[in-house]
This record gives sequence, C-alpha cells and structure tokens, in this order.
Amino acid sequence: MDLKETCLDTALVYEGDFMRVHKDSVLLPDGAVSSREYITHPGAVAVLALLDNDNLVMERQFRYAPQREFIELPAGKIDHGEDILVCAKRELLEETGYVASEWIHLTTVWPCIGYADERMEYFLARGLTHEGRKLDDGEFLEVFELSLPDAIEWIRLGKINESKTIVGLFWLEKYLENWQA
Repeated sequence: MDLKETCLDTALVYEGDFMRVHKDSVLLPDGAVSSREYITHPGAVAVLALLDNDNLVMERQFRYAPQREFIELPAGKIDHGEDILVCAKRELLEETGYVASEWIHLTTVWPCIGYADERMEYFLARGLTHEGRKLDDGEFLEVFELSLPDAIEWIRLGKINESKTIVGLFWLEKYLENWQA
C-alpha cells in the first residue's frame, strides 16, 4: 500500500529567523485532497556530556513559550550547512565551557513528526576539559552536575520533564548498560 502524500501547492505562512510555517495542499493516497500545516526547522543537537566522575553536565534555563524553567541537556540549533558534530562541539563549549576528546553519535530522533520536520541528533561526549563558556547574547543558564541515576529519578519525580532530555537520558542509560562496543 502506497502511503505517500504528494504536494500539489505550497504556501509560506510565516518565516522567522530559523523556522518557517507552511500550508500545503496535498493529494492523499486515496485520491482525495487535503491540507497540511507544518514547521520547517534546521534541526538540533543534544549532548550527553559525561564527566570523569560519571556525572552528567546539565543545565537549568528559563523557556519563554511555557513560561518556566527546565532541567535540560546542553543542546542547540544546527546552523545552515553546519556539520552535526561541529554543532555539538560548538554548543557544548558555548553553553557549558567544556570540550570533549571523545564523541559518539548515539541516535537521531524526530520529536514532532505531526507538525514539524525537526530532527534531534544525540551525542555522547567524554574526556571533558573545562575551558570556559561563551554564551550567546541573550542566553542565560545555570550549569551543574547530576549523576545518571539521579537524573533518571528526577524523570520519575517530574523534576526533569522536557522530552529532548528524557529521550537522551534513557538512551544513555541503555547505551551504558547494554550497547557499548
């Protein structure tokens, strides 16, 4: 069965600094016509930065849309044409001040497939050295250490409730338990 939907017409509804909103007319597999509204996004990276003491480098920051603070992994938007590993290294240094000697790409996750094409690239970073952070203008966050068992418990307690971070922590837990080469 062919499930592909074919774009008949597209309209750009909104164009921001890094995301766009589109509304397309599409031909469905059964021949009917419908519309699809979606966001195009350049993608992002998330870094599971593991210190020599096995603690993770975590962040606490205010997020405007939900109007609250969240506990998160270091992460950031991929610039146009930027290599994902270059982006991960840049974001880790900018936000936390750390550089890593070992990088492992863990997985790619599509967090919002119902309305966006954003993908999240997850990396494990080890062999960390602190060089001093270089936050972007207008970026404010607190960096702290947290053990993986405590992070998993914080998920259970609802203290960590942001999806990018939850997915990354569960991936790291499984990777360290079962999937390491």
